[in-house]
Amino acid sequence: MFVRNKTLTLASAALAAAALASGAARAEDVFKIGLIVPMTGGQASTGKQIDNAIKLYMQQNGDTVAGKKIQVILKDDAALPDNTKRLAQELIVNDKVNVIAGFGVTPAAFAAAPLATQGKIPEVVMAAGTSIITEKSPYIVRTSFTLPQSSTIIGDWAVKNGIKKVATLTSDYAPGNDALASFKERFTAGGGEIVEEVKVPLQNPDFAPFLQRMKDAKPDAMFVFVPAGQGGNFMKQYAERGLDKSGIKVIGPGDVTDDDLLNDMGDAVLGAVTAHIYSAAHPSAKNKEFVAAYKKAYNSRPGFMAVGGYDGIHLIYEALKKSGGKTDGDSLLAAMKGMAWESPRGPISIDPETRDIVQNVYIRKVEKVDGELYNVEFQTFEAVKDPGKAKK
Repeated sequence: MFVRNKTLTLASAALAAAALASGAARAEDVFKIGLIVPMTGGQASTGKQIDNAIKLYMQQNGDTVAGKKIQVILKDDAALPDNTKRLAQELIVNDKVNVIAGFGVTPAAFAAAPLATQGKIPEVVMAAGTSIITEKSPYIVRTSFTLPQSSTIIGDWAVKNGIKKVATLTSDYAPGNDALASFKERFTAGGGEIVEEVKVPLQNPDFAPFLQRMKDAKPDAMFVFVPAGQGGNFMKQYAERGLDKSGIKVIGPGDVTDDDLLNDMGDAVLGAVTAHIYSAAHPSAKNKEFVAAYKKAYNSRPGFMAVGGYDGIHLIYEALKKSGGKTDGDSLLAAMKGMAWESPRGPISIDPETRDIVQNVYIRKVEKVDGELYNVEFQTFEAVKDPGKAKK
């Protein structure tokens, strides 16, 4: 009896050890991505686009890379940086993620940066667009855009196309300040004049009183930056105030005419000219496939935030392949630097020195195509680096 019990005990111990070993092996074979995006609140459309695009990419490309099973852990920070910091800490310490990604707004990307540095894990910024984000941690890599990339180009375009007086309306936080400074520098250097400058709060802005000031200033055009998700509300109030009938053109970076919301903005947005990194109407075969697949999966049109997510997960997959399945942050980061590929938006690459994105910027005009509103591209500026860093 004693011998039998001893045998059973030994067998149980052996089974337990085997289970622990296989559990450890399984844990090693899982590659975890902590995805922190706003799924609720004013920037919810940003988070939903990124989450949708990542799911689509994984459906198309499988969930196993270099022998690792990819697991995405989605967390909603509602674009509040205190939430971002707490969630990033939990993901790194408790869930032991290999990468943190997403970051719908700049304050969120800033909040996570020290944790990425401390944990030595890549922070892949798929949305936020302030120039200095990548300087906040050596582990940050960006697949979205920077506001100066598009704002400098629309400033040059405005001067060359007979726009002499501009009123500016920008969200009062880092990306809005980036957009404004970049536009002003180029526009005034070319002889343009800023006749009114208005900053609106980031959270729940009421544009109406500010729009009245824009109308009273009687500019040739209004330079507008509001973050993705707020463009619909802005255009609604722009039309209600009769600015669409006043002859004041809307120009700016493309956040205000985000494809995700564009069709609901109505005819008031027709003729708006923006400089941006992606349009659902981009005529490449790669983009046509992407738009068709996204529409089929989600019954909506992808915007530039979706592309930031799609390219972000692609970068992570390819880095894991290139590193031969190494999951430490330094190996992944080394693999990401200098990587180049064909995105739905066009050719893109990661600058090995700044870890920021290099991409085409397109001038687009809102037009009706087959009864739907689209940003139709009519001019391309190739391989644009972030102008803020190019000066250094």
